[in-house]
Amino acid sequence: MSFVEIEIASQPECWRRAAELAETRAAALPAAGERIAIVGCGTSFYMAQAYAALREGSGQGESDAFAASEFPFGRRYDRVVALTRSGTTTEVLDLLDRLRGDIRTVAVTADPETPVMTSADDVVVLDFADEKSVVQTRFATTALTLFRAHLGLHTDVAVRDAETALAEPLPEGLVDCTQFTFLGRGWTVGLANEAALKMKEASLSWTESYPAMEYRHGPISIATDTTATWMFGTAPEGLSEQLLATGARWVESDLDPLADLVRVQRLAVARATARGLDPDRPRNLTRSVVLTDA
Repeated sequence: MSFVEIEIASQPECWRRAAELAETRAAALPAAGERIAIVGCGTSFYMAQAYAALREGSGQGESDAFAASEFPFGRRYDRVVALTRSGTTTEVLDLLDRLRGDIRTVAVTADPETPVMTSADDVVVLDFADEKSVVQTRFATTALTLFRAHLGLHTDVAVRDAETALAEPLPEGLVDCTQFTFLGRGWTVGLANEAALKMKEASLSWTESYPAMEYRHGPISIATDTTATWMFGTAPEGLSEQLLATGARWVESDLDPLADLVRVQRLAVARATARGLDPDRPRNLTRSVVLTDA
């Protein structure tokens, strides 16, 4: 098995541990009522989008998500949360350094031996969810589980659904599709964005992602009998019927949306294997983007 396959399979146990950690490290995470920003790069940015939507949607305070390189320094926040698996990503470290002494910061990371440990005011370490693979899977979902648990939105159902997502066969024929579109609503827009990224990274697939109600506003024009559209959560009324009328495949599930993301991770690996690619060595990518001065 590849590293990424092993890490995908370990997610239910990682989520259980993250839910427990959310209780013991609650003081380091944003309190209800705080105005916060969550930042990250790549996968971490998409998990930030999901967390921000969950937090604000549950009435716990204004919550924005930004790519670390696009943080709006003119805005005032009570706290900034930085997601960084490696703890070495240049944009995240630069941002934390600029915010030092001005806005309280907390970093969620997988590696306690990296610079982020001294760059943020508080740090939550998910070392049990660290990864050898370049492609992120379990750290991302474990970090989001930490946040969901802290918000009071995590249940054991999500863990059981993740076990189901690992055990059941993938929908037949998906590996052979020529294009994949992922849709979400609210917090699952971030999951849709991450699903599209995962398929690109691991299997070099042509993918797109949108808020579900935006799909009719142009993107559905590419749907055909060789494409697939995957919905995270409940679809807008009539969308599945409209999509199926194009001849394209429609994929949805009753699983917790985060568990449904596990199915996409598995699909990415299966498609990589079918195409003769190594999902542990994605083209042109490294585990962390560390920029140096010329």
